[in-house]
Amino acid sequence: MEKHSIRKERKSMKFKNDLVNNSKTDRMLLLLNKFILILLVLIVTVPLLYVLFGSFLHPNILLTKGISFNPDDWTLDGYRRIFQDGSIMRGFLNSIIYAGGFTIVSVLFSILAGYALSVENLAGKKLFMIFFIVTMFFNGGMIPTYLLIKELGMINTPWAIILPGAVSVWNIILSRTYFKGLPNELKEAARIDGASDFKIFLKIILPLSKPIIFVLALYAFIGQWNSYFNAMIYLEDQSLYPLQLVLRDILIQNEVQPGMIADQLARAEIQRIAEMIKYSSIVISSLPLLIMYPFFQKYFEKGVMVGSLK
Repeated sequence: MEKHSIRKERKSMKFKNDLVNNSKTDRMLLLLNKFILILLVLIVTVPLLYVLFGSFLHPNILLTKGISFNPDDWTLDGYRRIFQDGSIMRGFLNSIIYAGGFTIVSVLFSILAGYALSVENLAGKKLFMIFFIVTMFFNGGMIPTYLLIKELGMINTPWAIILPGAVSVWNIILSRTYFKGLPNELKEAARIDGASDFKIFLKIILPLSKPIIFVLALYAFIGQWNSYFNAMIYLEDQSLYPLQLVLRDILIQNEVQPGMIADQLARAEIQRIAEMIKYSSIVISSLPLLIMYPFFQKYFEKGVMVGSLK
């Protein structure tokens, strides 16, 4: 308790000294920075809270009154419809499989390639780097890529979503820069003890690489989770659709087209249900990312800063 109180007093004294030492201009800049940060937080938070509250509100109340905190205006009908719809839950499971497989492949190859390129005496290292960097700026295009996927027999299979684009040159460069920042003395000491290159990588390098591994995993998972274009091109069976493609189809179907329904009452009901499902679907699709980020947060800043390009 005494140590805690001493630390608290030191922090308060340091804060007071900083206020005293700061000039008037510095204080104005600090206040301006705080105002801008608060404004940015509100710009991001308010729409998120609106979607969250809107997913629990009755659609008629949301359309006429807006956000209401009256318990009588709240309903779980939107979530009930989502969980009763087999296509949404199947799409959710497919997205987890695709994003998980994509993340494993992406992190595995990025770490292996990055570590190999970080070795000083690697033969042909410059040639490999040139080859990788060229692919960042030039590619075959959509049609040649589709023909390649078709010739490989991956059309309408999960591999068409997991494999293409899994190896990112940018992630390889990040991991290579991180590995180059690790002290060479660790590897030299392990070699003196008789460890092979594979054992050094497995027993020494990997345990020290948690920050960059978690950052690469987060990048890959988020990128694949939000993706729907590849699924729209390569998948024909609706049972293989990821969640994002299912939600896209739902939103398109809920846009009432001429001749789609017979009377105005049915049209209003369709729009009411569409609003209710839309907000609930957004919340459901965002849950994995919201759950993942707190666990990855402690590694995120360190991995990005250490593995970033100078």
